[in-house]
Amino acid sequence: MSENQDQFNVLRKIKSKPNSSQRELASELGFSLGKINYCLNALKHKGLIKIKNFKKNPNKIRYAYILTPKGIAAKTALTLNFMKRKMKEYDELKSEIDKEN
Repeated sequence: MSENQDQFNVLRKIKSKPNSSQRELASELGFSLGKINYCLNALKHKGLIKIKNFKKNPNKIRYAYILTPKGIAAKTALTLNFMKRKMKEYDELKSEIDKEN
């Protein structure tokens, strides 16, 4: 899987479940804990997410992952690129099938 695809999957999962732990994110995405940590730090460094801990939570290691406006824009762009790729693949397959018939 490409880095863009991994980042897209992480952004999408964060959007739907911002209070997930790294373990939960890693498990749901099929990533190792090290890989999800790397992806989250890369997304934070790019300014696509904010990482905040729950101040009132007695479990101080719980964090919330929040998409920034830049992160929302990046997720949208990645979604559009994905859809364009899939449409191109469809058109190519359809063309191949039409040639065979």
